Amino acid sequence: MTKTLRVVAVSGGLQSPSKSASLAEHLLDLIAESVPCERRLVDLGQIAPQLAGSVWRSHLPETVERALALVEQADILVVATPVYRGSFTGLFKHFFDFIHQDALIDKPVLLAATGGSERHALVIDHQLRPLFSFFQARTLPLGVYATDKDFANYRLQDEALIERARLAVQRALPFLELAGHALVTEVDEAVAA
Repeated sequence: MTKTLRVVAVSGGLQSPSKSASLAEHLLDLIAESVPCERRLVDLGQIAPQLAGSVWRSHLPETVERALALVEQADILVVATPVYRGSFTGLFKHFFDFIHQDALIDKPVLLAATGGSERHALVIDHQLRPLFSFFQARTLPLGVYATDKDFANYRLQDEALIERARLAVQRALPFLELAGHALVTEVDEAVAA
């Protein structure tokens, strides 16, 4: 028996359209080309008004709760955030502050970020990896960082970046296959019980 992988991307971009959302969607497309999956995008820009004023998860509106549940129930996570003042956006962190601290244990996470220049490329290793290490997630080996010049009309245009995104997903495949194998084992055990 097989089960389709649930791949969820979180875009921390607050504008619409958003380069971060575009990068997240591109990575989702590449994953979907490689493994059978159900894909979803959580766009923080769309839920920002409901998210920003809340300090307790029990006070969150249903739309935000559904987005949090998608992330917590995902088999694979893709995160993409714009760089703001040398780090991820405050709303991106605020969203992940509501995620249960055990919900991402051993979950493969593909890290991505967008910024105005190459100067902020280390945000992936210096900001995103530590955040997801707290959750004990399995951050995938290769992150993807894109600058403004890598996009045309909010679509990736730079061939080197497109190749890096392809390589990031290719290097992630063994982890994704492990996640898929774990799902099949869980389904088989549930059916046997």
